[in-house]
Amino acid sequence: MRILCWNVNGLRAIHKKGFLQWLEMADADIVCLQETRVLREELPIELIEVDDYALYLNPAEKKGYAGVGVYSKEKPKQVDSKLGFEQFDQEGRILKLEYSDFILINLYLPHGGRQKENLGYKLEVYNHLLKFLKTIKNKKVILTGDFNIAHQEIDLARPEENKNSIMFTEDERKQIDKIIQLGFEDSFRIFHQQGNNYTWWPYFAKARERNLGWRIDYIFISEPLVPEIKNAFILDKIMGSDHCPVGIEIF
Repeated sequence: MRILCWNVNGLRAIHKKGFLQWLEMADADIVCLQETRVLREELPIELIEVDDYALYLNPAEKKGYAGVGVYSKEKPKQVDSKLGFEQFDQEGRILKLEYSDFILINLYLPHGGRQKENLGYKLEVYNHLLKFLKTIKNKKVILTGDFNIAHQEIDLARPEENKNSIMFTEDERKQIDKIIQLGFEDSFRIFHQQGNNYTWWPYFAKARERNLGWRIDYIFISEPLVPEIKNAFILDKIMGSDHCPVGIEIF
C-alpha cells in the first residue's frame, strides 16, 4: 500500500498546475492533502469524480482557509472530522479514517504566527492531539500531515539562525518528542538519517532552488505498524506548492 501526503496550498490552485495528472502518475492508494482551502460545492466535478478514488473533505468554516482532504481507493469503515477542540475543529484541520486494518489520521496543525502570536493555540492543539493519540497508540495508526514543526536541527537548513523562530522553538519541538515517546515512529527517519531532506521552502530568495528548506511534513506510524513498513520517502522534485509530497509504502 502506497500512502502520500501533500500540503497543496489550495486544491483548486494546484489543479490548474496539473494535480490530476500527478495523482494518476503517483499511483497511490491513499493521498492525504492539507490546506485545501475549498468547500466541496466549490470544486470542479473532475476533482470530485476521480477514477478509482473517493474524496473525503473537511473544509474550514471560514471560506478559503485551511481544510484537509483525502483521496482513497478503499472505502473506510468510518470517517470523523473532529478532534474535540472547538476552534481547531471549526478550521477543518483533521480527518480520521478507520479502515479494517488500520486508522489513518490526516492533520494540518496550526502555524503559530510569525510573531508567535498564535503559539499558545498551537500548543493547546498539540495537547488535545496527544491526549487522543494516547487512546489509540496500541492500534495500527498512520498519522500524517503538515505538523508545522521542524523536529531536530537536521530538519532545517539553518537551525542556528532559526532557533527562536516559530516552527523551531523548544516548546514546539517538544511536541514531536511527545508523539515519539508515545510509540509513534517518524517513518522517514527509519530509512534516512542524513540531512538536506526538506518538505517546505519559503517563497523568497530562491529558497527552493538553494534547498533552504524545512522538514515539517511527516508520516508517523504506531509501534504495531513498524514491522510492516517497507519504505518512506520525500518527493522533492514535485512542484506546484511551497511544500512537496511525502510518502510511505507499507504492508
